[in-house]
Amino acid sequence: MLERLNFLVDEVGDLNSKLVLVVGQPRSGKTRLLNALAKGRHMGVVNVGAVLGRLLLEVPGPRRHAGASRLFKEVADVHAAEGIVLLDNIELLFDRSLLLNPLDLLKRQAHVRRVVAVWPGGFSDNRLTYATMGHPEYQDYGIDGLVPFKTN
Repeated sequence: MLERLNFLVDEVGDLNSKLVLVVGQPRSGKTRLLNALAKGRHMGVVNVGAVLGRLLLEVPGPRRHAGASRLFKEVADVHAAEGIVLLDNIELLFDRSLLLNPLDLLKRQAHVRRVVAVWPGGFSDNRLTYATMGHPEYQDYGIDGLVPFKTN
């Protein structure tokens, strides 16, 4: 599986949008696979929740939503190595108070570099979901502009 992911990460470099989402059921090894990819490429994985969360704490509450997108871009810029950024624990991007479109943020970064991220929701019938229908953070997306990589 790691070999296939490595190959895919190299191949998406020629695409306009270079976003690879690692998708699968909970406990299917998504994070373990991303960490193995990072180790093999001598890179680090960005824990978006921890890094972005720390930066957002420095922004006054009512203004956090205005700076979140810019701060996410800065995090990706700082942690990109060899034209790739590896992202895990992206759940903070779904926080409704930040008023972000998480998939759009990832796609924007994938126009300038390869982005490999663990998707923390579901994937079926070529649709990505986050949370369950009726939940305040529920999101449903098509897969245009990205390459899903199934772990199971």
